Amino acid sequence: MNNNQTVQAKKKQGRSTTAIHAGYHADPQTGALATPIYQTSTFVFTSTEEGARRFAGEEAGYVYSRLGNPTVTVLEEKIAALEKAEAGLAFASGMAAVSAVLMALVKSGDHILGTKGLYGCTYGLLNLMQDRFGVTYSLCDMKDEASIRQELSPATRVIYIETPINPTMELVDLKLVAKIAKEIGAYVVVDNTFMSPYLQRPIEHGCDIVIHSATKFIGGHGDVIAGVAAGPQSIMDTIRMTSLKDIGGIIGPFDAYLLIRGLKTLGVRMDRHCENGQRVAEFLHQHPKVAKVHYPGFAQFPQYELACRQMDGFGGLLAFELKGGMEAGIRMMNNVQLCKRAVSLGDVDSLIQHPASMTHSIVPPQEREKMGITDGLIRLSVGIEDIEDILDDLEAALAFA
Repeated sequence: MNNNQTVQAKKKQGRSTTAIHAGYHADPQTGALATPIYQTSTFVFTSTEEGARRFAGEEAGYVYSRLGNPTVTVLEEKIAALEKAEAGLAFASGMAAVSAVLMALVKSGDHILGTKGLYGCTYGLLNLMQDRFGVTYSLCDMKDEASIRQELSPATRVIYIETPINPTMELVDLKLVAKIAKEIGAYVVVDNTFMSPYLQRPIEHGCDIVIHSATKFIGGHGDVIAGVAAGPQSIMDTIRMTSLKDIGGIIGPFDAYLLIRGLKTLGVRMDRHCENGQRVAEFLHQHPKVAKVHYPGFAQFPQYELACRQMDGFGGLLAFELKGGMEAGIRMMNNVQLCKRAVSLGDVDSLIQHPASMTHSIVPPQEREKMGITDGLIRLSVGIEDIEDILDDLEAALAFA
């Protein structure tokens, strides 16, 4: 290897550079800088033989947009590069990604072990798979090795993780779970929505597959519903040709274009989310009406050391508990002006919600308490507005709490 090759081998692109440039191949005819939107359902073959080869998988190329589309390919290559995976897939929604991945990995009689506090629709999917298809599941807090091992069974095929967990921001040790999974031959699937690949890359810690609701930080602007997954080429190929193709939860080329555009600013947005999130957490920690703040960026956070080990930043998601309980939470929520009352997250806008009266209102109070969701808990997705404006809005609303 010559000196020039040595320099090239050692050089690695940064995360923002990867988000902007990965997957981009300029059209040699037009030189278009922006990724073109290939708004087509099907593709023309130059001959019957070419079509036959593509259907047989003997030749690369596009056949039908449910099976692949050039705009979507750029998005998939970007996600794979950012997550340090061999391949990526794009879907019509985050739940389309979750369902396609799980259905491709398990069969009747298999068992899935998940983290407590799973996203409600993921929990609903697990119930559906158990009731209709005989795939059992159990949930545990995964706080340590013993708690994980006691929930495993010989049928455990997948360990499914969300970290941080919504809305309490508790973390799961990715390396620990990966180690246990490899011992029993199970796959580790991680919902990485809360962090984005800019702040956390589970595959680097030994996990197998990463999933995102791309609606959130990847898109970043609240204007698209989408999902993505990344992992080994062989598994992604299997998912593409089975549960993605046959169930059909595909993303359209225009939505893929919006995500590609969103990814170009992922780095600057996430840096600002982290900066604003830290400032808001510190402000709330000192506020007399706030009992507790859940944010991994605090040295007082019980899993702060773990957060420093497996995350490159602490993000813009946090939760805080009001001393006044349910009524205080409702009053505070009703008096925000800049922060928007909405249940999504990861937008450039600051979004705030009250789980006890909104997303988790159907959960019995005693069950909510077990999940760490008190009546006065508020979840805040801190946006990228000027920090003083966010703090002023929160301070004014907290006066009513």
